[in-house]
Amino acid sequence: MVEKNDYLGGATASRELHKNWIYSNASYVCSLLRPEIYRDMNLAKYGLQVVPYGGSVTMAQNGDYIGNYVDPDLARREVARHSPRDADATVRYDRDIMRQCRFIRQFLLRTPPDPTSFKPRDLMELLYMGRQAMKVDEDVLYDMVKFYTMSISDFLDEYFENPLVKASHSGSGIIGSALGVMSPGTAYVLLHHRMGDVDGSMGAWGFARGGMGAIAQAMADCFTDHGGEIIRGSGVEQIMVRNGKTTGVALENGNEYYADVVVSNMTFPRTFLECMDEKDLDPGFLKKVRNFKIRGSSGKLNIALDGLPKFTALPEGSELAWGDMHLIDSTERLERAYDDWKNGTWSKDPYIDMLIPSMTDPTMTPPGKHFMSVFVQYVPPKINGKEWTDAQVAEFGQTVINQIEEYAPGFKDLILHMEVRTPRELENEVGLTEGNIFQGELTMDQLLFNRPIPGFAQYRGPTKGLYMCGSSNPPGGGVMAAPGANAAREILRDLRKPNTVPEGWIDD
Repeated sequence: MVEKNDYLGGATASRELHKNWIYSNASYVCSLLRPEIYRDMNLAKYGLQVVPYGGSVTMAQNGDYIGNYVDPDLARREVARHSPRDADATVRYDRDIMRQCRFIRQFLLRTPPDPTSFKPRDLMELLYMGRQAMKVDEDVLYDMVKFYTMSISDFLDEYFENPLVKASHSGSGIIGSALGVMSPGTAYVLLHHRMGDVDGSMGAWGFARGGMGAIAQAMADCFTDHGGEIIRGSGVEQIMVRNGKTTGVALENGNEYYADVVVSNMTFPRTFLECMDEKDLDPGFLKKVRNFKIRGSSGKLNIALDGLPKFTALPEGSELAWGDMHLIDSTERLERAYDDWKNGTWSKDPYIDMLIPSMTDPTMTPPGKHFMSVFVQYVPPKINGKEWTDAQVAEFGQTVINQIEEYAPGFKDLILHMEVRTPRELENEVGLTEGNIFQGELTMDQLLFNRPIPGFAQYRGPTKGLYMCGSSNPPGGGVMAAPGANAAREILRDLRKPNTVPEGWIDD
């Protein structure tokens, strides 16, 4: 395995950027990591421990808040405090979301069929999908079609009446997407964030002890324990091809490595537009690569704190501070934040999703100190069509800090160190094209057999011996590992190698 950076993990990394503070540098929570992969790689043996965290809270500008507690009775009473009708609707909402999650989860570790193919394998997989669809009720199928195409705003309107209740659910529909809450297709993005689990609890989230880099490190230790070699410190300059067959890779430092099989974990555009010679690829294929939607929309702040901030809306010592903290109070406000992105600048009143992982995992900071992870939406890959300047990065960071200060007076005085990351940093440091955290937008035209483009959803590249295993491929982005597992299975199939298939995985 070749890695451009001196550290492992790409966007799933832990780094000490301030002395004695461990930052989850880009990704910050764990839920989507498939438990089948965790068990099959025996990642617990290599030190990976995911600790669940409880609940979340959405805070409004007027000082009000709504908490999402782990205890179902407490959670229901909290919603009823804002709207008794919405408390009843929450039961129906959670049930309908879980129905969709249970249906889609069974396909995450299966290779999508090619609907235009008459190969027995594709026909059998289409038949399998049809059989699974026939097992669900007719009304669920109708809801499924609607769910995959409607906006998160319209979807929430079908259940809830209170603006703050709607706002508490809306953020998951736009995280990582270049769409607004009123854009069709954002309801699926919410589903993508709800289909994971921690310790068998579907929809739960957790912290990887030691930061998100602990996941990459455990996988790396498993890899080397089984004879793998990791070469760090130089990126891939070119994927070498001869007579239509992939022969290896040439690194930026001049070293060349030859192999019959090359597997790219880079984004779809980076693989073919930056690391391959155009002469080795069909012009029609290149055109489709250039049209692949991978617009960045997210930013991140990593902050070392001298102590815990005190939020005006929360009671002293509230358990809600241990989970997600969202600064938003209406879907309309969130849509206005999207308007700034469309106009070519960062949101001046952004959606903020904050966590203080050190409250759950004290190994990340010195005693009595804390680390705060701040996810921000919306942040464009360029400012008015031009590259970000250092001054604009600093100004964006100050916008976010000012916003947090409004909710937690005195917050600025607690800051010991801060790292500000825009799409520019995400692309330059870890190769995420335009800073898109999912390596491609999660819209219906880029899901299943359409991801990344029709005809290339089965992890094979356009040249013999080249495979794709990154999140640009099905089932999509997040710290999931499913694209890699699916690609590995296809490689073993082509090599006619035996494959021990864990229970619940495809075996045909």
